[in-house]
Amino acid sequence: MSDTSTFRLGAGTGYWGDMLEPSLELLEHGDLDAMGFDLLAELTVSALSRARMRDPQRGHIPDTKAIFEQALPPARRNGVTLVANAGGANPRAALRAVAQAAETIGDLDLMIGVVEGDDILGDLEAIRSQGWAFQNLDTGEADIDAIADRVVAANAYIGCDGVIDALAGGADVVIGGRLADSALYSGPLLHHFGLTPWTCSDELRGAALTVGHLLECGGACSGGMSSQWEVSTDPWRLGYPFADVTQSGEAMISKLPGSGGIVNQWTIKEQMLYEVHDPRDYRLPDGVVDLAGVTVTEQGADRVAVSGMTAAAPPKLLKVQIGYEDGYIAEGRVIQPWPDAARKVAWSEEFLTRRLEHLGVDVREIRFDHVGVNALAGSAAAESDLADANEIELRVAVRTHTRREAEMARRTIVHLATAGPVGTAIGPPPPVRKVVALWPTLVPRECVKIDVDVVAAGTEVGRARA
Repeated sequence: MSDTSTFRLGAGTGYWGDMLEPSLELLEHGDLDAMGFDLLAELTVSALSRARMRDPQRGHIPDTKAIFEQALPPARRNGVTLVANAGGANPRAALRAVAQAAETIGDLDLMIGVVEGDDILGDLEAIRSQGWAFQNLDTGEADIDAIADRVVAANAYIGCDGVIDALAGGADVVIGGRLADSALYSGPLLHHFGLTPWTCSDELRGAALTVGHLLECGGACSGGMSSQWEVSTDPWRLGYPFADVTQSGEAMISKLPGSGGIVNQWTIKEQMLYEVHDPRDYRLPDGVVDLAGVTVTEQGADRVAVSGMTAAAPPKLLKVQIGYEDGYIAEGRVIQPWPDAARKVAWSEEFLTRRLEHLGVDVREIRFDHVGVNALAGSAAAESDLADANEIELRVAVRTHTRREAEMARRTIVHLATAGPVGTAIGPPPPVRKVVALWPTLVPRECVKIDVDVVAAGTEVGRARA
């Protein structure tokens, strides 16, 4: 464990499905105080909400039990607190999954905190009746009238207050739903110093949130997802980063000696600006961060000091992601070979468009991408001479109002195998899927009521089957 003047935070997973081995290595050898497991992306909670609608026992990250069966033994041996937003749309189910993991390894004394309250789906109409409009932050639409009958989820990004309360209640593991990514780290850090986002200094608040942002993506600031990919050492055994943070608001970012990857000023700066629209006004539920004055200094191999961090008090409004059903998507991939691959692709696009018109499919949107040419850059891609291309892959996505129409579009893509140009290659397209779109908005903080409970894994609540 680090000494009491500093607190050592280790990065766990950065998303659902991320590598777990670096987390376990860090838990065993990192001399950590706490580790965060970020398992949610923006759409994940909406998808998990639909899973819970089908089965009330679901709605959490399905891998929760498996993750904690592996993470708990080294964490318990080394006294490391674990915090995860594995609850998704059903934190109680995730609590039960962690309790089952504890039962598997024979640790029924494990204390598990669960943080709830981010789910405001049932409160939307009451909040609207008080005069609040859920304006779409992307489109400017004034309220959710157009989608109100199709809403399946509404989750506020909540801060670390609930995490701090759970830790104060004796929790060894804290599970939440839509805990903000940074809250997985700011909670244990501020609790260690006996503070909250409301009582700490601007400097410590800034350090807690900046470091949380740096660590939330797993290996992103130790060589993953980086311009440093060519100089990163043995990235196939990537080492996740950890941070030593002082109460005065300074931090040192590093990784385990001998582990793969790289930590330098560029990996830190890249992750610091990741998903940040305004560095002077990066709004999180626990504070408004000003990244403009941060100093990043290399202190040796894989050691980077970060200072000058600051953040103003928590904002009065919290971000909310409202998920709503928005039609269906059929998709597929078609490969056209030389000779005349480009002409064959153009012909295939016309075939699909006209075939769907002939069948009477009401296409809301159709998208054609040329993989290797413009599949990522879209219209920003430079014109490319494909006349002599050996092959071109055409990616097709068709969005419709109904599942029936999407199924028709899916079959139409397959028809190119026999109705298309000679040499056309195609594999079975994936199943039609329902679209859950996002309506990003804000809600007054006081409308989100946080509830915290701490239970032992061996209690009736903890041992109930998920």
